[in-house]
Amino acid sequence: MKFQLKKRRVLSAGLLLFAIACFGQVKSAAYRVMLNGLLKHSVPELNVQQVVQDSSNLVFVDAREPREYAISHIQNAVFSGYDHFDPNTLAQIPKNQRIVVYCSVGYRSEKIAEKLREAGYSNVSNLYGGIFEWVNQGHPVYNAAGPTKEVHAFDRTWGIWLHKGQKVYR
Repeated sequence: MKFQLKKRRVLSAGLLLFAIACFGQVKSAAYRVMLNGLLKHSVPELNVQQVVQDSSNLVFVDAREPREYAISHIQNAVFSGYDHFDPNTLAQIPKNQRIVVYCSVGYRSEKIAEKLREAGYSNVSNLYGGIFEWVNQGHPVYNAAGPTKEVHAFDRTWGIWLHKGQKVYR
């Protein structure tokens, strides 16, 4: 009897974890596993589908470095950077504005979202899977000339998670 109860609990817990993991976060199971190990999940996360379904009154903040942003970014994204981030560079954004921070995969953007929340921004989320998942799901990116297929893939190790678009490493 105890064995059956324990077996049911383990099965239930496993199904719950599977359901949480498969909730549409990212399309690739391997990518999802990597992200779940990489991120602390310390700020609210939105997946690409959630952002696309409700992008009203939303400001994207790009937490990558200048060379990455110059290659491509989500349309109208505000550049913040990561290495030399200063919340004062985003002073023109109201503290209650709906903000979605992104980077390549979500690690740097999670850190910047934490800093924005510490600075008093109350409605900040991390784009789970980052710009890689944005492009992998077929959404456009832009550079100074307009729409582009190029995406800065950070380096060859991280670039394995970018399946669509043209990888750029410069």
